[in-house]
Amino acid sequence: MRINDDFTRPVIVHAARKDWVPSPAPGVHRRMLFRIGEEKARATSIVRYAPGSAFPRHTHTGGEEFVVLDGVFQDEHGDYPAGAYIRNPPGTSHVPASKDGCTIFVRLWQFRADDRAQTVRQPGEGQQVPPQAGAAAATILFDDGHEEVRFEDWQAGGNVIVENTRGLEFLLLSGGLMVDGETLEPQAWGRLPAGGALHAQATHKGARLWIKRGPLMHENVCAL
Repeated sequence: MRINDDFTRPVIVHAARKDWVPSPAPGVHRRMLFRIGEEKARATSIVRYAPGSAFPRHTHTGGEEFVVLDGVFQDEHGDYPAGAYIRNPPGTSHVPASKDGCTIFVRLWQFRADDRAQTVRQPGEGQQVPPQAGAAAATILFDDGHEEVRFEDWQAGGNVIVENTRGLEFLLLSGGLMVDGETLEPQAWGRLPAGGALHAQATHKGARLWIKRGPLMHENVCAL
């Protein structure tokens, strides 16, 4: 299976308009944004856990990165409410579940082979940095020199230019955006190849985004 696998072209996916696709685990469904492979795949998805659902224990050989969008995601290591950001590097394992249900944005098999940085940012944690023009707040969640991940809150009606020298990926967490005359709603996901800045305007609701700057696929990405 191949979905949005051409990294040379910009892409925007209105994920909230896509159908939910069942996963192998009962009660767990997905909206696929990017995918190379079948069940074992390099993948970016929105994943919904029904109350009481769980995945069997598994090892993330290629790493896992996720943001909790709503509800509370859980595993044997702790509880992660909406707004939590987690990086489980290659070789880590867990039993993901949700007692009351949750939705997460997750990236699989996209870590560098030598990345061993375990990162847990509960809501409100991270490094506060000065926001760019048009933004109200910015929080760096992860930065190892190879990639930077942050949350940004944009002012209502604010025009923002996100520079893009290495590659750019974003997810609209809440609020609304206008990009090239197109209205984006929460769960809209975008990816731009290096060199193409993101020009966007927040709607009257403002906007909160997850933003990643870095290679769209690392040269030394974990072998699938």
